[in-house]
Amino acid sequence: MFAIKKLFGLTRRRKQVIQLFVDTFLIVVSFLLAMLLRLGSLTFLSDDSVWLALPVMIPVSLFIFMRLGFYRSIVRYMGVTALQALSAGVLCSALTLYIVSMVLNLPVPRSVPFIYTMLAFITIGGVRLALRLMYQRGQQLQKTRVLIYGAGAAGHQLVVSLRNGRDYEPIGFVDYDPLLQGTFVQGLRVYSPASTPKLIEYFGVEKFLLAIPEATRARRQEIIKSIGPLSIPVQTIPDMDDIVSGKAKFNELHDVRIEDLLGRDPVPPDPTLMGANITHKSVMVTGAGGSIGSELCRQIIRLLPKRLIIVDSSEYSLYRIDQDLARLIECENLDVDIKPALASVRNGDVISRLIRTFEIDTIYHAAAYKHVPLVEFNPAEGVLNNVFGTMEVAKAAVKEGVESFVLVSTDKAVRPTNVMGASKRIAELVCQAYAAEQTITRFSMVRFGNVLGSSGSVVPLFLKQIEKGGPITVTHPDITRYFMTIPEAAQLVIQASGMATGGDVFVLDMGKPVKIVELATSMVKLSGLSYRFVSASGDGKKAGDGKIEEPVDKKGEITICFTGLRPGEKLYEELLATGSAKKTRHPRIMTASEDCLPWIELEPLLTHLEAACKSQNAIKIREILIDAPAAYQPQSGIVDHLWLAAGGIPHVVTKSPTPFRSESTADYSVTSSVSQTVVGTSQR
Repeated sequence: MFAIKKLFGLTRRRKQVIQLFVDTFLIVVSFLLAMLLRLGSLTFLSDDSVWLALPVMIPVSLFIFMRLGFYRSIVRYMGVTALQALSAGVLCSALTLYIVSMVLNLPVPRSVPFIYTMLAFITIGGVRLALRLMYQRGQQLQKTRVLIYGAGAAGHQLVVSLRNGRDYEPIGFVDYDPLLQGTFVQGLRVYSPASTPKLIEYFGVEKFLLAIPEATRARRQEIIKSIGPLSIPVQTIPDMDDIVSGKAKFNELHDVRIEDLLGRDPVPPDPTLMGANITHKSVMVTGAGGSIGSELCRQIIRLLPKRLIIVDSSEYSLYRIDQDLARLIECENLDVDIKPALASVRNGDVISRLIRTFEIDTIYHAAAYKHVPLVEFNPAEGVLNNVFGTMEVAKAAVKEGVESFVLVSTDKAVRPTNVMGASKRIAELVCQAYAAEQTITRFSMVRFGNVLGSSGSVVPLFLKQIEKGGPITVTHPDITRYFMTIPEAAQLVIQASGMATGGDVFVLDMGKPVKIVELATSMVKLSGLSYRFVSASGDGKKAGDGKIEEPVDKKGEITICFTGLRPGEKLYEELLATGSAKKTRHPRIMTASEDCLPWIELEPLLTHLEAACKSQNAIKIREILIDAPAAYQPQSGIVDHLWLAAGGIPHVVTKSPTPFRSESTADYSVTSSVSQTVVGTSQR
């Protein structure tokens, strides 16, 4: 095997020279064998005239092989073209033998050229075939042995691609279709899924490849769940849409995506809703560099707005999305004017100037601090940005006559246990109050849960932890979350805004909540690893039974550690506070009836809340949030870093017996910049 590897490692020129010498030898051998088979003895060797055919036949044969490109063919990849060249060359060689024998009247029987043709084809082609098989055998020993799920057209193409590669050796197919089971595709047998465990053990399968690009996510989820207990790495070919659009190549294998584990198929968008507030209009997106904001921008420019103003306070995030959009515009040949604006949503004057200058029709307000623990550690900044940043943009929208304002909200605004959720609920109250006080701008709010792959999402964190060999950190064994892909969330936000009439609270159908620990175990199993549960102290624990076992590290085993809920975190998220929701024309979008406050009652609350934030008074911030009609019920003490460092005492504030009244916080003396009116006139 070493000699074969060394032979294939020679330079192209040396390989061609070796082939010339070998073919010369094989032509001679084939001729002698043909004479022997025809005459039945070796007596012809004593006749010198027999040898006169070779000096002519050999050069002519080699010349014809070269002219036909036979020596340009790579042995390990020999195909139909090489066989055609070989056939033509051998026939020409035999014809040369026949003509020379007739012209020189050599003692060569007439049947010898025919016998020679068969022998030369077998010997010259056979040597190359043997070398190819030996090379492939050596490669197979080094390749990863894989099973392919799906024996259809995609599986057929995948096998061809893998055999020409250096990484994988397919050993069989698995398919649910009983008509395919027992048949052979590309020389590989098709097995039933029930035989998968035996196949893995018998053939030493190291990886499972999914060749089902046309399957729905629900179908993929079923298949992946059936493979999960086998603890074997799973990869898949790209989706058919990505292949057709040119975003991915057929043989670009990648790990199973988390959305496949969720089994949630997106609903085709409604074109009329998608373009209602965007097409041929001037659109602004705040927080454009964030996870949702950036995806909103990508989808918006495909709807051909007149211009898109992207706003973000982070220079790097704004630069990155600006470059992404520029590439997208170039690749898809779009005609959209993009204007990046480096600005904070808390600067109302700048926002007003942007709206007025670029005549904004629609605003998607995605700017917010969304990371629960970080906002819990910095509550004043979180509230100032989420509440008063929203208020400044909303006030500017009304003042400048913007047609539509869409607040991107969160499920954490429902019965919040953290400052982030409470601040987003108050931001909703601000938008509801503005909607009730005027008719210039149409306000709407869209709530949804976690999005896969966003900053702070558990999915990329788990992937990094698995790559490092663990441990995976999960806060609590019972914690659940709603999940949705970023593209679907952005698409639904746009469509919800197209149905808004004013003051609407839209709730996206997030599907079924997902247990975070089950998500973690699925990711571990799909990586081909096993897992073990441990407590934060490192003691072993079996899943579900509560028994403690010795924490013994094993090769290929990932530990899953329960660290406890973080400040402000709760086990379950909700999308509705009242439990009632109405259907809309879109199956994934509902409307909710939520409590709201008129501006005259909301204004004093905002005044005192802003004063408490500017004075960094963590206790007052919490008291106001608890007394506000946001159903805020903190589950932990104050963890504000500045407050604690200044000598503040951690404590839990409980809801006061009376609802919020402006008199209850009249002792706050910090000057507030809350506007005294919400109704403005358009200055276009």
